[in-house]
Amino acid sequence: MAAYGTFVIIRLILIYLNRFKQRLVALSIIVDVAGLTLLIWSFHLQYGQAPAFYLKAPTLLYIFVFIALRTLSFDARWVVLTGVAGAVGWSVLLLYAIMAQTDAASITHDYVRYLTSSSILLGAEFDKIVSILIVTAVLGLAMRRTRQLVRRAVDHAAATELSRFVARGVAQKIARADSSIEPGQAELRSAALVVDLRCFTQIARLLSPEAVMELLGEYQKHVIPLVQRHGGFIDKFLGDGILASFGAIDANETYAADALRAVESIAAELATWRAARIEVGLVAPEIGMAVSSGDVLFGALGDKTRLDYTIIGDAVNFAARLEKHTKTERAKALANWETFELARSQGYTPSKTWRCCRGREIAGVDRLVDLAFLPR
Repeated sequence: MAAYGTFVIIRLILIYLNRFKQRLVALSIIVDVAGLTLLIWSFHLQYGQAPAFYLKAPTLLYIFVFIALRTLSFDARWVVLTGVAGAVGWSVLLLYAIMAQTDAASITHDYVRYLTSSSILLGAEFDKIVSILIVTAVLGLAMRRTRQLVRRAVDHAAATELSRFVARGVAQKIARADSSIEPGQAELRSAALVVDLRCFTQIARLLSPEAVMELLGEYQKHVIPLVQRHGGFIDKFLGDGILASFGAIDANETYAADALRAVESIAAELATWRAARIEVGLVAPEIGMAVSSGDVLFGALGDKTRLDYTIIGDAVNFAARLEKHTKTERAKALANWETFELARSQGYTPSKTWRCCRGREIAGVDRLVDLAFLPR
């Protein structure tokens, strides 16, 4: 029981010490510097000399050791506190030595006399104080700069690694977050693009798993850079489908125009890709793309154990329905007419022949929709 009671007491002490850790660090610095100051002060008693005697003691150099040791904490506050405490301690010793002098002539400007007698050279003592403060300032600034560089490097490394799994903008947002990201945090944003391979389910049944993954890898390798080049972010991969957003992570005023420019680039790139695969006798599925604009929610979904940054909202659902409708219209790409006009108002000039079709019925949509479509 006694051993258990001792354990409990020690545990409580550790909890208490941890709670007041910063205060204890500051107190330890004060104790260290005060101890060194008292040690130096005691020299004139130990050797029976005037107080000015201890001003020549090389023991002062230990204050620089104390300052250097505090840099190991990588916290500029403790470096500064140590340096300031050292400068204050030496100033107190200097003041005490001056007040203890009985002869005004004992304050000298002669360096030789200073070295060979108990006189005080004020310039030399002020140099010591200034040196302590300069070293403190330099190391303090170095610590602050080092912490900033380390944090920046960690943020960059974390964002780089995360960007392999989520959009770079999302990775940077996560890596630089000052507080824990909670589910339900969201922001209003603007546009969505859906890209999909035609008849992929049937193709996957005919190909080996390795060939399926090779096909998907090639297709995604062509699409992803083009989305990113036009300011879009890959939100997620939906099997053979890709959901991308424009203006979702970084708000901008050309999100619709950027999305349609990306569509044209993807259409041209994948046409070349399909031709190359057909030429060597490989399966080359058609693609379907759709763009919709409007307010979407961009944020974190899930719970505290599993989060997913994504976009949700009517514009996303509408884009998915439009993509399915590309089969009916036999189109490479579709956009609702409002999005097409919005893109043109944002500076988009079509380089391909887009056509307009009015009053189309879209599965899952309870109204007729005017469309802009890019034929195959």
